[in-house]
Amino acid sequence: MNSFDVDTISAFDAKTEAQKLAFAPIVFHTARTLRDLGILKALDDTGAEGLDAVHLSEVTGVSEYGVKVLLDMALCAKLVTWHEPQYRIAKIGHFVLHDGMTRANMDFTADVCYAAMAHLTDAIKEGKPAGLKELGEWSTIYEGLSELPEKAKESWFQFDHFYSDRSFPLLLKKVFARSPKKIFDIGGNTGKWAMQCCHHDDNVDVTIIDLPKQIDMALENAKQQGFEGRIHGHPFDALNTSLALPQGADVWWMSQFLDCFSPMEILSILRRVRQAMAPDAVVYILELFWDAQKYEAASYSLNATSLYFTCLANGNSRFYRCNEFLQIVEEAGFDVVEQTDNIGLGHTLLELKAR
Repeated sequence: MNSFDVDTISAFDAKTEAQKLAFAPIVFHTARTLRDLGILKALDDTGAEGLDAVHLSEVTGVSEYGVKVLLDMALCAKLVTWHEPQYRIAKIGHFVLHDGMTRANMDFTADVCYAAMAHLTDAIKEGKPAGLKELGEWSTIYEGLSELPEKAKESWFQFDHFYSDRSFPLLLKKVFARSPKKIFDIGGNTGKWAMQCCHHDDNVDVTIIDLPKQIDMALENAKQQGFEGRIHGHPFDALNTSLALPQGADVWWMSQFLDCFSPMEILSILRRVRQAMAPDAVVYILELFWDAQKYEAASYSLNATSLYFTCLANGNSRFYRCNEFLQIVEEAGFDVVEQTDNIGLGHTLLELKAR
């Protein structure tokens, strides 16, 4: 990951970059429109030959005016190149078209975050998700996940699963090295991890601990996969400190869950886990820490997503620095047995034991 402690850019280049920021929303929609209207695909299909505006219009059904005005902006954004009279797709355009991470991030930004981010200033001032009203009337987005507008819901879950699913193989190997019989999955969401566990081991039972609407959705998914008798639900609102957690698990699992809470809320949740767990049980936390990434693009993406938490999710959570998070873990009464970084697309797995 690149260093963030030195300002190496020249004043001339800094002014250019500032203009890119000023027009960033327009460039974003340009890239997305080029993708969605098939213009990037048409250029990609022709390879090095490229296409002129007239032929692009014929192939895509977009007016010649539309093709030109979009692609001239795309030239400045380095999405395409120009070899008069042909346009050709460039490397950035290739990734906008083909890269799964870019697609998941772009659709999440467009369908979930874009309108809401206009309320970011209010969200920062109020400490509340001021932009959430663009999607629905809930106090946090988690209460309304099952009721989001269809396109927003699809993009939200594609974004969430894109990052978590690629970590499953190694995670299953680590967790099931202990041959657990009962797993508590706090914040189990759609039940994907629970179903992965049941596919992996025929003898394990999983209890999903989450908000009632999330549990309903997860249990329906489990039923469709034939795990109705092995995946269970325990309704739980982590923000209600009067609610106790169940007992009896060999493994407590939290995947991309604690980043949905403020530091004090994380501390409260972990202390309740500590109180409820058996002495020989183990806690696994799977998280994304923006300062533990190998690549600058990953840190950039995570810090951008933190502002989604600010403006849409709940107003007070984020992707944390690793050391900040570990201080909370220690204060809650846990020792880190093992820390494994760079799992999948940049996850960190913490294995904890109660002190």
